[in-house]
Amino acid sequence: MKITWEYKTVQLETGGWVSPKVDHSRLELLLNDLGREGWELVGVVGTNDQGGKTHTIVGVLKRPLT
Repeated sequence: MKITWEYKTVQLETGGWVSPKVDHSRLELLLNDLGREGWELVGVVGTNDQGGKTHTIVGVLKRPLT
């Protein structure tokens, strides 16, 4: 049986410009909510500015297409 997937991306802004940090509790809530909808996190990409700091994290999720 061949499984067909659908994909979703979500963006999470990091807090602060001097020392960007991820709000771990917010990220956990977001991923748990998406997991209840059948989404599975398969990858994460950080976007960097010219100084090399990450200000946005992009998560890639998938779930079987029903």
